[in-house]
Amino acid sequence: MRAIATLIGLTMAVTLAGAMSARAEEEEGCPSLVQIVALDECDPDTFNAALGEGGTGFCHNVALSALGQATTLDDLFTKAAAGTPDPGWDFEPDSVAIKKGDVLSVVNQGGEPHTFTEVAHFGGGFIPGLNHGENPVPECAGGFKDVAVARTRILQGSHLDITGLSKGKHLFECCIHPWMRITVNVE
Repeated sequence: MRAIATLIGLTMAVTLAGAMSARAEEEEGCPSLVQIVALDECDPDTFNAALGEGGTGFCHNVALSALGQATTLDDLFTKAAAGTPDPGWDFEPDSVAIKKGDVLSVVNQGGEPHTFTEVAHFGGGFIPGLNHGENPVPECAGGFKDVAVARTRILQGSHLDITGLSKGKHLFECCIHPWMRITVNVE
């Protein structure tokens, strides 16, 4: 019993110290880390089969696939062509307000690669069949042949940190799945 009380006491002390440290960082103007999550539910069977030759593809580690609730490759293109792209493919949150100097950490928790590309205006990406009727934006038009786009790629299970954003409104989208969008307001 005494060991449990000691453990609880230590846990509370660590929690309090962490809260005090976070408070001190806020007061000193240290940047905060703001997390954005890229989500999708790709169907590994249909996405990876598109590569042929038994390739493992990019679609990995998707929770709903085993339950039959993942998006097939055909469904992804069909929904996008109909102007109703799959809402399960998204950046969360859809908008965020941060302070100048804060770090955006974009984490890909989906099964497919995504990009987190800053654009002047939202629009289409570099895969015409997924543009849901929108023209490609210049920032995405070159695809991964454009080093600026390639630098914004986030593979499944990895993250990309964005720093140095100026005050004002910033728009980001995935150049592969261009309905994945977020507005970042820097105060």
